[in-house]
Amino acid sequence: MTTVTQPTMTPTAHRILDTAAGLFYEHGLRAVGVERIAEEAETTKKTIYDRFGSKDGLVTAYLRQRCDRWHEYATAYVDEHAPEPGPDRVLAVLDALDSWMSVNSRGCGFVNAYAELAGTGHEGLPIIAEEKTWTRDYYIGLLSELGVPDAARRGREVALVHEGAIVQLTAGAQPEAMADARGLVRRLVDDGVAARAADAGTVG
Repeated sequence: MTTVTQPTMTPTAHRILDTAAGLFYEHGLRAVGVERIAEEAETTKKTIYDRFGSKDGLVTAYLRQRCDRWHEYATAYVDEHAPEPGPDRVLAVLDALDSWMSVNSRGCGFVNAYAELAGTGHEGLPIIAEEKTWTRDYYIGLLSELGVPDAARRGREVALVHEGAIVQLTAGAQPEAMADARGLVRRLVDDGVAARAADAGTVG
């Protein structure tokens, strides 16, 4: 996990961050100024700087919060809807994504942020990479639980489907994207399970 200095999160800081998070996601990082955040959070620019150091510090806190929330949302969803080991746990990550995207209509907040921050050396960039790595590794871990051969490669493939589904659903305006992604992941998982069975038969 990326380590950055975290601000002291007073109730006012939480209000500022939640306000900024909504504005940054809906309008973009550069388009939203500190003045607007202060106005909508019913605070002052000085308070924002006191709590987060700078706008860049606030952007980093936004990315950290969004990353942590996705991790918590996805794992809680999977554990609730597919508590037993099996292929359904892999598919449940996509179901969690579908649910998450129902209230995040502007696509992946991390990709959106990367488009604005790439090449700047911003301290939020490692958090963006962390989110992508975490999602990929989560799939790999779930496939490893199934004992499928080459779980790392298969997990990377599933993660590619995951990312593509977001783009097709939002930028591509294809409402069937999540259902298509689920069908493709089901086939990838079933192929892995079949390969596991074949390996077991060969060993036997």
